[in-house]
Amino acid sequence: MTTLENVDVLQANIIAAGTNKKAKRIVNSFGTLMGSREYNEEQDEDSAGVQEILAKDKAEKAKWANKKHISEQPWTLQNWHQHINWLNVVLVMVIPAIGLYMTRSTPLKWQTAATAIIQYVFSGISITAGYHRLWAHKAYNARLPLRLFFALFGAASVEGSIKWWGHSHRIHHRYTDTPRDPYDARQGFWYSHMGWMLVQPNPKHKARADISDLIDDWVVRVQHKHYMLIMALVGFVLPTLFCGYFFNDYKGGFVYAGICRVFFIQQATFCVNSLAHWIGVQPFDDRRTPRDHWITALVTFGEGYHNFHHEFPSDYRNAIKWYQYDPTKVLIWASSKVGLAYNLKTFSQNAIEQGLVQQQQKKIDKMRRNLNWGTPLSQLPVWDKEEFVEKCKGDNAKGLVIINGIVHDVSGYISEHPGGEPLLMASIGKDASKAFNGGVYLHSNAAHNLLATMRVAVIRDSFAARRQENELKKEQ
Repeated sequence: MTTLENVDVLQANIIAAGTNKKAKRIVNSFGTLMGSREYNEEQDEDSAGVQEILAKDKAEKAKWANKKHISEQPWTLQNWHQHINWLNVVLVMVIPAIGLYMTRSTPLKWQTAATAIIQYVFSGISITAGYHRLWAHKAYNARLPLRLFFALFGAASVEGSIKWWGHSHRIHHRYTDTPRDPYDARQGFWYSHMGWMLVQPNPKHKARADISDLIDDWVVRVQHKHYMLIMALVGFVLPTLFCGYFFNDYKGGFVYAGICRVFFIQQATFCVNSLAHWIGVQPFDDRRTPRDHWITALVTFGEGYHNFHHEFPSDYRNAIKWYQYDPTKVLIWASSKVGLAYNLKTFSQNAIEQGLVQQQQKKIDKMRRNLNWGTPLSQLPVWDKEEFVEKCKGDNAKGLVIINGIVHDVSGYISEHPGGEPLLMASIGKDASKAFNGGVYLHSNAAHNLLATMRVAVIRDSFAARRQENELKKEQ
């Protein structure tokens, strides 16, 4: 007998984490912002092998085996400041608050507002079409000009480098709705929206994902290495100088096209982690939290069809119907028509419709379980015809009728029978199969369902008895 080899789960996880190979080391002395190595550590050691990395993980695990991390300790007046990730608090709360306060003394010119909107669109689409669908999911390939555009304006969104963002997002897909999910939606709307960034993460939940393909892209490496400089120049200096030079509005450019624009694009992106897991429908799968909703799509440049996305992550589309809002999909498609994008990936319509049908069937099965379909045949007693006749005699006789080899007690339905009491009374104590199945009336599906709720026994050697035997075999 041939013995099949099982997949080595440990080795498979090593491959999924990318720790089975060496990668180019990219150093960013300023940090990538928005992240924490305690939560997701990117594999970029240029000399470490698998055993060294596994040993490092083992040592980290042993460190916290008998010690509670601050994230596992209750908040107190003495330790509350230790729970907070102060860098991210400054980035996503303090600086935006300062910017919003400055708007009180900064008149908004329409030219500056238009610049802010354009910058908002450029940076937002760079996150959705670039960071997300191009790099994190490899849903298509892009030529150098498009990759440079996404790298520059994606950095201007102040959401971390492509390398950090892509790694974090791949972990999210690998560990959705688990403690290792960086923005675990099960922890609540606020946590998945912003809370996960504002508190210290639990290092026990640290995870890795393979990002060797990202590191192989020199655009990703350069952007990561010089992220802080690119972010400052494109995100703040460029709109400030542009508005100052053309509209004599340096301060407005900095406040509105810089700080305020960053705040709004960050909040829009955060909605993919929170809103897209909170409101909407789940047409493809309801085992996890992602949902589809047009409101989320409006807020996130088309990323609102999140249930579809989690089922078919490498599809360059989020919206698959023509009327669904997905400008990111349109941009990628249009880019392919002018040669800037190619190899656009889609899942087959058959696979998509399979998911739809399976989820619909799941909902139908749930509804079905809540209805009374009568006693299953496998649970009914078996009567001989003689036993049936005996039970129909005497003062204690019930209103028993045989239909299709099954005995039904119609006593409580005689007065309700649409065909009249006399017709049903004429069938009591007899086999009414022919009359029921078209001899007198060809009864409806509803009549069959109603009749099933009146089952009391199965007649031996009948077709129903053979069905009962089959049901019993399946149960065994």
